[in-house]
Amino acid sequence: MSEKPATRKGCPPIYVYCLPEEKAQIEAMAKASGHSASSYLRLVGQGYVMRSILDYERVEELAKINGDLGRLGGLLKLWLTDDAKLTAFGMAQMSKTIVGVLDEIRANQTAIREIMAQVVMPLAAKKTGRP
Repeated sequence: MSEKPATRKGCPPIYVYCLPEEKAQIEAMAKASGHSASSYLRLVGQGYVMRSILDYERVEELAKINGDLGRLGGLLKLWLTDDAKLTAFGMAQMSKTIVGVLDEIRANQTAIREIMAQVVMPLAAKKTGRP
């Protein structure tokens, strides 16, 4: 007869005594890494470095904003190269529209920088050990 391999549920647990604040912090860090508290503690105890899933969500936000910038630039280029549409506008209105589009592009670039600072600064602090 073959024996069944041992499962985690069939093995004795390790108990961790901690304060309620510590428990809440462990659970929050586990959630941020996409694990249960149990699997988080097991993986950290075995030396695995946890990666936050929040970082991936921020990267996705950056990709969306970058796509917006690309579309805005493409539309501006298309608009500027279409001479038939440009003749319908006066020079003052054209300048105002171009400045508006450029301001929107700058706003998107600022949003990208802010999100990058939120992602990169905490990671850099972790590596150097600074708070």
